[in-house]
Amino acid sequence: MIRILLADDHEIVRHGLRLLIDSQPDMEVVGEVNTGRAAVKQAQTLKPTVIVLDISMPEMNGLEAARELAATAPTVRVVALTRYSDEAYVQALLGAGACGFVLKQSASSELLNAVRAAARGHSYLDTAVTSRVAGAFIARHAPGDAPRSRVSDRELEVLRNIAIGYSNKEIAARLDLSVKTVEVHKANGMRKLDLGGRVDIVRFAILQGWLHDA
Repeated sequence: MIRILLADDHEIVRHGLRLLIDSQPDMEVVGEVNTGRAAVKQAQTLKPTVIVLDISMPEMNGLEAARELAATAPTVRVVALTRYSDEAYVQALLGAGACGFVLKQSASSELLNAVRAAARGHSYLDTAVTSRVAGAFIARHAPGDAPRSRVSDRELEVLRNIAIGYSNKEIAARLDLSVKTVEVHKANGMRKLDLGGRVDIVRFAILQGWLHDA
């Protein structure tokens, strides 16, 4: 079972999320909190698989909570649930360690897909925001010719696994490579594609359809 902690300061939202999640055969809600600080605390106590985290909360907002969770509960996966669709929010949450980003106004299937992807150690972005994030990547690289032609298949494979959410050690095991070789392929691929960090890798992954195929 995927154990889920709900973090949202609106009781009616938490109630609706609980009904949705508890109706799934592979999921259960193990707790609810209404502040980011409580989410960090309960992550230690309840040890959920996934935290569904609102951005706007009192005491400690979702972005701050995501950063704190990445430091204190690195095995817990964070799915951000928000009404804000700006690319800046996506970038900030991914940079803080969230592996999923879902809009409250989207279909419930988006959240369920994100939770299941997070539980598998993968990343997931709401389909409603993928075009916006990909557009920022395209704008940054236009009008150059497709840089992908210069990147080896192995470098792309490493970048794909990074975008999905695997660590260098996990990628090394999956591809039967040394960790050092994975790091070299990652660095070469990022340099050839002019990728500045994890957010850029995710943007490139969106263009390739990797996050929804994972």
